[in-house]
Amino acid sequence: MILRLVYYLLLCGALLLLIPRLITLLSGLTRVYTVEKVPAGRVAVVFGAGLWRDGSPTPVLRDRVETAVSLYEHGKVEKLLMSGDNRFVDYNEPEAMRQYALKLGVPEKDIIADYAGRRTYDTCYRVREIFQADNVILVTQKFHLHRALFTCNALGVNANGVAAENRYYRKVSRAYWNVRELFATLSAFWDVYLKKPVPVLGDPEPIFPEDNIIRR
Repeated sequence: MILRLVYYLLLCGALLLLIPRLITLLSGLTRVYTVEKVPAGRVAVVFGAGLWRDGSPTPVLRDRVETAVSLYEHGKVEKLLMSGDNRFVDYNEPEAMRQYALKLGVPEKDIIADYAGRRTYDTCYRVREIFQADNVILVTQKFHLHRALFTCNALGVNANGVAAENRYYRKVSRAYWNVRELFATLSAFWDVYLKKPVPVLGDPEPIFPEDNIIRR
């Protein structure tokens, strides 16, 4: 009896984790493209992915920035929105991303920094509310891309995605990331449908102010 109860509890727990992940994977199938084939979107949204102790971007983050720069060079986007964490004085993901994009040849005027993109949910929320962009291309690794697409589209941002996969990632790293995504995806469903938290906001900073003038 006890073993059966434990079995059903484990089964329910597994389904609770797997079903949201499956939903995001299926819903994102038609929204994931290569750099060459993705429909043009005015802004590439680049998600933060950690820094080394010296403040430089990790390989995962460099991969994301490089992919966004490729989108820019292919004429798929006009601006790059670098969204990451800057809660601490000595930790500034958006600035590290901005500097790397500058190094790769993107003009400074076409790079925007979002210093309060602490989580995927926060980034997507701020894309809509602060930067007022509604046609974007999300740039992140494949393991994260479907959750990002689900979150942004659920929050009213029309988003397609391109996977940043310019490097080889170790199998153990990929396995860890995918397991972590099970819990992160469940959390995303909780935020989108139940909790609906409001992240750090502020005054609107539209990326394309002329669009807002036309809308009025």
